[in-house]
Amino acid sequence: MDRFGHKFSLDIFGASHAPSLGVVLRGVPASLALSADDFTADILRRKSGAKGTTPRIEADLPELDDRRATDGTLTITFANRNYRDGDYRDFTDIPRPGHADFVALAKYGSLRNGWFSGRMTLPLVAAGVVAKKLIAPLHLEARLLEVGGIPFENREAVDQALDNAFREGDSLGGIIECRCTDVPVGLGEPFFDSLESLLAHALFSIPGIRGVEFGDGFAAARMKGSEHNDPFVDAAGHTARNGAGGINGGIANGNPIVFRIAAKPTPSIRKPQHTFDFTRGEMVDYTVPGRHDVCFALRVPPVVEAVAACVFADLLL
Repeated sequence: MDRFGHKFSLDIFGASHAPSLGVVLRGVPASLALSADDFTADILRRKSGAKGTTPRIEADLPELDDRRATDGTLTITFANRNYRDGDYRDFTDIPRPGHADFVALAKYGSLRNGWFSGRMTLPLVAAGVVAKKLIAPLHLEARLLEVGGIPFENREAVDQALDNAFREGDSLGGIIECRCTDVPVGLGEPFFDSLESLLAHALFSIPGIRGVEFGDGFAAARMKGSEHNDPFVDAAGHTARNGAGGINGGIANGNPIVFRIAAKPTPSIRKPQHTFDFTRGEMVDYTVPGRHDVCFALRVPPVVEAVAACVFADLLL
């Protein structure tokens, strides 16, 4: 298992190409009302089937083992019905470029049946559903800004780019922005438990994330202090702009927390790549088999909301 959090913690278990996967939550009050229906909306937002996503379709029906009243745990399990572990056999001989195959073999001696797969974000979304209930009225909303460098609002151009990448056997990345409102002043600690540090820690747990920025982000390095600073406009601490992204000194300042993440192009692609065959000891042209997203960033917004919600739940508890 892989645990995150203290007062509100989650352990991920299972794998993409195993019979099941899920999450064990600790710190969820027994009084919090929960049903399987609560998970439907966010799970559907993450689900595959739309253009640019993997053709692998799973029911993604949560099974709840609620033992909060006895041992303080809530376990949410999802069955894998449409998995093909044979898709992973070649990757021992020829680790996929840009993927975790090589490091998994070096560290664990096996590929762990898809432990590093984007499917492992499903239990994160489930944990986020519970966390969102705990942190209300604090609200999170993530949206896709770009796909392959194209503004997502230009849907016609985005669809064309997805079609072109699919036809070429290639993939695209994307940028997602998240706004967190009604965040109480004071969350976070200076230095190692700064709010940015905790959020970035959780956000980088999402497979394929290459960068995180808050407020003006990297653009701040090209600005003057007079441009980046946030003048106050009232005694409640509201500011005229939000270059800091709602955080000063590692502590929430009461303005909306705004951050963006960069998702890399899906590394598993059909386009031939010249790479090393570890068994034969020579360079080969290799096409990755299996079913993969052209752009996994399309399904990431609910995952971003989920991991951020888990951070806030842990801090608020």
